[in-house]
Amino acid sequence: MRYISLAALSIGMMTVCEVQASTVKDVQINGLERVEPETVQAYLEIEKGQDVSQFDIDAALKRLYATGLFSDISLDLLGDGVLVVKATENPIVNKRYFEGNDEIEDSMLERELQLNPGSIYSVAKVQQDAQRIVEIYKRSGRYSTLVDPKIIKRDQNRVDLVFEITEGVEAQIDKISFVGNKHFSDSELQSEIMSKESRWYRIFSSAEKYDPEKTNYDKELLRRFYLKHGYADFRVSTAVAELSSDKKSFVLTYVIDEGPRYKISDINISSSLQGVDVETLYPEVLVEKDEWYNADKVEKSVYNITEKLGQQGIAFVDVNSVLNKNTQTGDVDVTFDISEGQRLFIDKINISGNTRTEDRVIRREFRLDEGDAFNASKIKASRRNIEALDYFSKVDIQTEPTDDPNKANLNVNVEEKSTGAFNVGVGYSTVNGALARIGVSENNFQGKGQKLSADAAISQRTKEYELSFTEPYFLDRRLSAGIDLFRSETDYQDEGSYDSEVTGGRLRLGWNYTDDLAHYVRYTLSDDKITNVDRKASKYIKAEEGSYTDSAIGQTIVYDKRDSKISPRDGYYLSFGNDIAGLGGDEKYVKFDAKAYKYYTLSDDYTFKFFLNGGYIDGYNGKNVRLAHRYYLGGSTMRGFEYAGIGARDKYTKDALGGNWMVYSGAEFQFPVGLDEVGIRGRTFVDAGALGKPDGIKGHSDVEYSDKIRVSTGFGFQWMSPMGQIDVDFGFPLVKEKYDETEVFRLNFGTRL
Repeated sequence: MRYISLAALSIGMMTVCEVQASTVKDVQINGLERVEPETVQAYLEIEKGQDVSQFDIDAALKRLYATGLFSDISLDLLGDGVLVVKATENPIVNKRYFEGNDEIEDSMLERELQLNPGSIYSVAKVQQDAQRIVEIYKRSGRYSTLVDPKIIKRDQNRVDLVFEITEGVEAQIDKISFVGNKHFSDSELQSEIMSKESRWYRIFSSAEKYDPEKTNYDKELLRRFYLKHGYADFRVSTAVAELSSDKKSFVLTYVIDEGPRYKISDINISSSLQGVDVETLYPEVLVEKDEWYNADKVEKSVYNITEKLGQQGIAFVDVNSVLNKNTQTGDVDVTFDISEGQRLFIDKINISGNTRTEDRVIRREFRLDEGDAFNASKIKASRRNIEALDYFSKVDIQTEPTDDPNKANLNVNVEEKSTGAFNVGVGYSTVNGALARIGVSENNFQGKGQKLSADAAISQRTKEYELSFTEPYFLDRRLSAGIDLFRSETDYQDEGSYDSEVTGGRLRLGWNYTDDLAHYVRYTLSDDKITNVDRKASKYIKAEEGSYTDSAIGQTIVYDKRDSKISPRDGYYLSFGNDIAGLGGDEKYVKFDAKAYKYYTLSDDYTFKFFLNGGYIDGYNGKNVRLAHRYYLGGSTMRGFEYAGIGARDKYTKDALGGNWMVYSGAEFQFPVGLDEVGIRGRTFVDAGALGKPDGIKGHSDVEYSDKIRVSTGFGFQWMSPMGQIDVDFGFPLVKEKYDETEVFRLNFGTRL
């Protein structure tokens, strides 16, 4: 009798010619419970009368194991030519349970696993499923998750499968560091990326959770930031995420190479196409000589040139920006090169991944439609527009060929992220005392791209409530329309011996002429009350006690050329607006306001700011301008003076009466104080301003008034804190009137230009 067992399979170096073939006269299959003998025979691939060698049996054994149906198999070829197959079947999964998964629902885990009830159990598959669960938890930021699979044996060769999960804590980002950043602080760069350091006030945010895809996108955000500020050679060398030994936190380190900063020395447009008049294209270029290189403006210039050529009937073109850089002098020549493009049309624009956001919200950001000529610059501009919505953590646009060689599809894949926010803040201000603020906002309401917010702020002197709704594409046009409902209660006892209550609403509409030039119109209807007037208050304030209805329509034009709206260092800002009250209601006035700001960076760390604000209001139809609409100087305007500390004042009660016109200007120098990492910068300033005469006091000897210019100087600090901008200033009046109210120290919450 010839006997071949599993032990014989250990012979590994034997060649085919060294194995004597035997003839199989019969095949016996033993040990089966559920699996049909025909199934085993099919994988065995050995028939009666077939001559087999050791290698044939070895291959058959491997095929049977590979089915995953058996936990043990043996093949014995007896001396009488009978091949005996002994099989021990893997059990069937009867039920599957998850224990300890508080953060991730069973349904999400079930979708990822291969061992379902009714499937064949195997140790390998269990280990694979356990690893899948670990990976799911890693995607949610829990890197210390442990999964212990266990089985409970049942009758009829069945098992219950239990995954015992120890979730652990979310691995949050403990520290974000930058290596190689010489011109921008860590705090400035952190404000540009999506990943954020773990802080207590981010309990409702996912930004502090480590995500490899988010880190990759951070590299792109850093690149865009530096390219926008003139660093055309910038690159991120590495982005390393180090997991702590307890797997509870990460340290992110971005190693960057800033390279030199380039200033544009020359601008040219060249074309290899016949019939293109390049001189007509220069007005479409947004960059200028002697200004810092800005990749955003260059890209928009490419788009503008492409659009202009399209209007001239030249559709299939490629416009590329070519840079000729001089690393020694920091100069760069920019050439816009026009060449013939591929004759290709867009067949379909397919959008996927937007489980919540409506397709039309994404489609309306495209700068080309189905049927349009393929244009790379427009596709790039479309992607930037979609990213600017801030609804998605990833935006990917790929071109897909079709059966027609002259057509292609655009496949847009997005990955949605949370667009809601819950903000809580507490603090203290020398103006309003202790304060608390709470706010809820949703920037993609119901997936329609609409914005909805509710805010409440309460301090010792004020109570403010506001509910706002904005539709960014009103009437399916590039018009931003919105409505605001508001109420405020303010204690002006210190300044004017009265309290103010304002309740009302506002309708608004806005649009952009260009990326920098915007226009806004509004209609405001409010009920203004002067209440709780002190019995010793000025007679001018007592005369205004009561309730008045204000119905006003207004508009503002804004031209914003700043390099950043959050922390500007270069550029300028201009605005002009006016309001007319009298469309119903009790108030009758015309009001004009203008602002001008100029920023200039002496170096990468020292910034000058020059500003000029002016305003004028006048009543008509015999109506005086009331307290609520007058101008007041002091506090955050005219540092060194109390709020409403400048201007007309009752000689006996010292109540501030405001003024009908105002001029306020000054200069500020910002500099580092070694605390850039936490967002603190120092500053020195000079403020100058004057306040005009209010209505109804002409010829009255009981009012102290002078419209002479006041001047103050001082120093302070600006902290871009997690709860917003905080200003600490020490001001010292240089020119003042004897009745002006002054203050040396001021702590103020809130942002300003």
